[in-house]
Amino acid sequence: MHRRRFLGRVGAVSAAVGGSLSVAGCLADEYDVGMLASGYVPEELTVEVGDTVVWENTSSRGHTVTAYQAAIPDAATYFASGGFDTESAAREAWTTDFGGRLDTGDRFTHEFGVAGRHDYVCIPHETGGMYATVFVEE
Repeated sequence: MHRRRFLGRVGAVSAAVGGSLSVAGCLADEYDVGMLASGYVPEELTVEVGDTVVWENTSSRGHTVTAYQAAIPDAATYFASGGFDTESAAREAWTTDFGGRLDTGDRFTHEFGVAGRHDYVCIPHETGGMYATVFVEE
């Protein structure tokens, strides 16, 4: 089953049973990873090679999606909101101009072409533990 459709169904069931809309229900068919005030939801996501992941800032705080360059496979394409080619460029842009910032409702997408573990972080909320992982399978 397509993961967005699955998450939408899980959210609909959760809303019906619990009487309140869960974060999973918000995901529906729109995006794969939401951003709360200090965390990504889900923190771990498994996709297949060739899949595109969509992140959406679902909070009122500005966030980034920034790959840890040393924590993605060697052959993988680097990814960061703002389109930076390296982690150091993304961090410098954030420090000087809030580069790569995703405001409420903004989206970032990345197609994963290499299997393996892809760790990423929100630069302004890194010290608060806002980091997550996309596992890409063959």
